[in-house]
Amino acid sequence: MSANSADRPALVEVVLVKAGRTKIRYPAELVADDGTRVTVRAPWAGDGVRDFGFVRFEPGDVFTEHYWRDRWYSVKEVRAADGTLKGHYCDITRPAERSGDRLVVEDLDLDLWVSADGTDVRRLDEDEFAASGLEAADPRAAAAAVAALDELDARARAGRLGALLG
Repeated sequence: MSANSADRPALVEVVLVKAGRTKIRYPAELVADDGTRVTVRAPWAGDGVRDFGFVRFEPGDVFTEHYWRDRWYSVKEVRAADGTLKGHYCDITRPAERSGDRLVVEDLDLDLWVSADGTDVRRLDEDEFAASGLEAADPRAAAAAVAALDELDARARAGRLGALLG
């Protein structure tokens, strides 16, 4: 191993699975893994700009993503290319699984957006979740997903979302 390789950050491949299929995969810098929470950093991995109306994800944005092995969500801090905080995008997921340089996360459709100043908290994709059939196929997972969304929503509205990330 050369002296340079020791200075390079470790990379992991983040694999987001939805309804049994890979939705997206991308390389990310491994920031930390304490055995429970895995934190990675990656540039916006989508194609072009994604305009939600209340926020735009675009080339140059940087996502610092926090995944838990024991919680049913992930929290992604979204910053513009200039470092300005746009907000936090929270995905409701099954607990993350890391094996070597792969981090696999199953998206369960529900999402939460929290603006940088915390004044805009939005529950997203509840219609997709209802249509997914998860409640019938896996009632325990569906209940855990709804409870996770409720927890994040309550934390965000109380100004305590950041406490998860420290």
